[in-house]
Amino acid sequence: MKKFRGIFLKNDYEISLLREANQIVARILDDIQTRIKPGICTMELEERANDLCTEFRAKPAFKGYQGFPYTLCCSLNDVIVHGFPTRDELKSGDILSIDMGVQYRGFFGDSARTFAVGDVSLEAAMLMQVTLDALHKGIEQARTGNNLYDISAAIEMHARKNNCSIIKRFVGHGIGANLHEKPELPNFVPSRMPGLPLKKGMVLAIEPMFSLGSEQVEIMQDNWTARTTDRSLAAHFEHTVAITKDGPEILSTLDK
Repeated sequence: MKKFRGIFLKNDYEISLLREANQIVARILDDIQTRIKPGICTMELEERANDLCTEFRAKPAFKGYQGFPYTLCCSLNDVIVHGFPTRDELKSGDILSIDMGVQYRGFFGDSARTFAVGDVSLEAAMLMQVTLDALHKGIEQARTGNNLYDISAAIEMHARKNNCSIIKRFVGHGIGANLHEKPELPNFVPSRMPGLPLKKGMVLAIEPMFSLGSEQVEIMQDNWTARTTDRSLAAHFEHTVAITKDGPEILSTLDK
């Protein structure tokens, strides 16, 4: 692969393989979405995701990655990211963030969604919608001629406008033949940091994480589960996006 400032630039064939991997992730998340309801447990969703990975002949990207023990990250309510599946039943009013990745034919797919369980509060629904909208505002800026931090600025502006806190500890990233590649992509504009021109062939995992309260993070005793320190609700959405000559292409939604 060609490189620009240490960032891999993918050709059309490599992007096609990334598209295949991300289509598998989208299919699995679509299937899981139909199963989320009060009374189900997230371990059932984990088992279903494993079955689908086998069916699609894909390798779970997270399982075993730096010691993470599961295929899905299942982050409930105040858990921001990296939550473990459990046998506890979901309740109406919960919100559940699921982050899912696969490796397929040597390339990675990565996507996350936050789901409402039954009827949720207006505040929870607002948080999910604002986070999703911020993701798409960031994606709109993922085009040649722009700067990496144009994506960050669009996400940050939408969070500030809607009084949501940005979880700054976790950032988006490049993705390709490795799950995490350069560049890091924060959901805010770092002060006094130089920008990076966006180039055709870059592929980015863009993933805003917002909360209704504190931006501060507490890591639990399992060394993975990340919660808001004030236990306020958190939401997480992510797409893998290729920068093409015609603009951004979301790879992690199903082709219709």
